[in-house]
Parts: sequence; structure tokens; C-alpha cells
Amino acid sequence: MKLYGKKEDCTGCGACAAVCPAGAIRMMPDREGFLYPQTDDKRCSHCLRCLAVCPTDKKTHRPPFEPVCLTARAKDEAVRFVSSSGGIFPLLAAFVLGKQGVVYGAAYDRNMRVIHREACSQKELDDLKKTKYVQSSLKGIYRKVQKQLLENRWVLFSGTPCQIHALLLFLGKDYPKLLTADLVCYGVPSPGIWHSYVAYLEQKYGGRISSFLFRDKQAKDNGHTRTFTAGGKNYSESLYGDIYCKIYFLNYSIRPSCHVCRYCSVDRISDFTLGDFWGSKEHIPGADDKMGTSTVILHTEKAKEVWAHVEQEALSSRRPKKDILQPRLQYPTKRARLRSLFFLLYGILPFSAFILFCKILFLLQDCLYRPMRLFSLIKPSRERRNTRRHP
Repeated sequence: MKLYGKKEDCTGCGACAAVCPAGAIRMMPDREGFLYPQTDDKRCSHCLRCLAVCPTDKKTHRPPFEPVCLTARAKDEAVRFVSSSGGIFPLLAAFVLGKQGVVYGAAYDRNMRVIHREACSQKELDDLKKTKYVQSSLKGIYRKVQKQLLENRWVLFSGTPCQIHALLLFLGKDYPKLLTADLVCYGVPSPGIWHSYVAYLEQKYGGRISSFLFRDKQAKDNGHTRTFTAGGKNYSESLYGDIYCKIYFLNYSIRPSCHVCRYCSVDRISDFTLGDFWGSKEHIPGADDKMGTSTVILHTEKAKEVWAHVEQEALSSRRPKKDILQPRLQYPTKRARLRSLFFLLYGILPFSAFILFCKILFLLQDCLYRPMRLFSLIKPSRERRNTRRHP
């Protein structure tokens, strides 16, 4: 059975594999390193449960609710220092853990692969706090979440909007003790490229990578420092100087479905949406201490009730919708023009040669972009010229 038509139709959530009673579906990597479902037709019973949980063309209906838009940061500076953005996820997690619940989020396994993992204590929670620019695997997670909810335990599940949509479809009904928190997601990068990059760094630096922080706050630069530990030694660099991150932020390594993402809106199906707040300087004078502030959007009455318990641990203010808008709350990330060539070369070149190609490509792009930018400053556009005439 074919579960999707085009690559853009599959988010790689893995719900189809999790729900299949015959075990006929496996998530397998394609040549770009993304996971897609493959069906064993000999085992398939054609029960169609896989299609029922696919989030691609489904809607999850919830009672009407006007989203509540906030800016927030944890009062405890130690919490904010070890967390993404303003440190709001750990506050939500502390609420759930305080009720002997379970928290799910993305973490590294022992081989530096990014997987979803459960945390039942503050110590286990540490692995889930930081940003990971890799699509996580949800293998085995859907049934764990369902089992714990049926045991009447609190569960906080954080992930991308498509992962949360898939979880809700898998569960099939609302659970009063389930909290979901999605991310303002730029798009998910290839796990295959990430795995190759880890191996490349281990060979280059002569040691096994034991930690990797995409958004380290040690320099108090809004998390624009990337650090990792290889062979017991620490290495730091600008986030935008890291070649893996450059590939990601220039839109080359993003999953095809992300370029047509239908979750790029303030209205979401989760309880919470969490992300960076981009307007600290403009909207909160004197508040930008380079340690991060979060955008928080409440989508349900449940979220509003939980936030009433959590907000005492945070500095927060309600904002109009226009203040928290950013590109990924309005439209999907654009596809890179040379994406097909990029993945063609990724598939045929040794990874070290592929990295060299990327560096040369980005250098050429910079050389072309700078003169064009200078020209635009020297020769204003028609719109800017008209503005000058009519102040």
C-alpha cells in the first residue's frame, strides 16, 4: 500500500508505523536521510488504520478559542541559562513532574542521534531542554504516551506541530491530563546529514562527540554560539559559522514537507506554542539581556489553566498578535533553488568533499550577494524612491 503520493505529503511522523497492528510498516531513510514509511504488502491486512492517523490532510477539531499571545521568561536565571529562548518549557515540565507525570521531548542518544525520550525527573529533563536542529525519531513513543495516559498520569509532549497532530490522531480522543507544546518550527533538517556530520567532526577532531549545543548561551549573545565536546575537549564557534547550521539556515537540508507546511499560523491544534520572541528591543525596552525571551501562545482553556499555575515562576506580559508574528507563524520556509543539486552531490561525494563543495558554494553566494546588496543601497528601489518623494 502506498501511504503518500509525493515526498511533500509525508512529514515522517511515524504514526502509521506505530498504529499498524500487523507490523507491516517500517520507517526507512531515503537518499536524503529522511524517514519515510515502507509497507510490507505480504503482512498488510488493509485495515487502513495507517491512513486514519496520517496528519497530512486531516483536521483536529477543538472548541473555539481565541489564542492568548504572551512574551515570557523564567525568573530563575539558572533555568533560562540552560534552556532555549526564555526557559518556559522547563517551567511547564516542572508543573507536570510535580504531579508525578512524564515529559517527552527531543534528546541525543549515545550515538548522537536525535530521538524523542521521556523524562520523569529534573535530572532526566536536562537532556530535553536545548534546541536540536535535527528531525527526531518517535519510534516507540506513541504507544508509551497512550499507556501512561490510560494509567491516568499527566503527560507533557513537546515537538513539532506535525508530530503533535500525529499524536492526537493516534490517541483518537482527548485526555484531560495531556499537555502538548509545539514549536515555532523553521523546518526539520535531515537526520542523515546530521549523522554524517557527527562522523565528520569525530574524524576531524580525533574523538567521540559526547555533547552538542546548537544554541549555547555562555557568551550571552542570544544563543548564537555553537559548542560541542569531542574527545573530552570543548570547541566553540558562531552558530552561523558552523557549516551544518549554514546548510540548514540556507534551506538546503530541510524536509520537503516543511516547504508546504500548513501549520505556519498563530492558530494551532496544540495547547501551547513556544518560540523565540524576536521583538525584545522594539516592544520591551531594556529587556533584551541577550539571554532569550520566549513567545508563548495559549490555544486552549487547559493551557490557560496550567499557565495560571506556571506564570508565577515567569516574567510575562500579554501582547497583541501583531507583536509576536514572525515568518514561521505566517508562511513556510522557502525551498533552496539548488536543493536538488545539493542532495545529488550529498549522495555521490565523500562527505568531506561534500562539505568542501558547500563551503565553496556559500562563498560564491556571499560574493554575489554583497555587490547586489551594495547596489540596492546605492540605487533605491522604486518603492523607496517614492517614499522619499512623499515623506
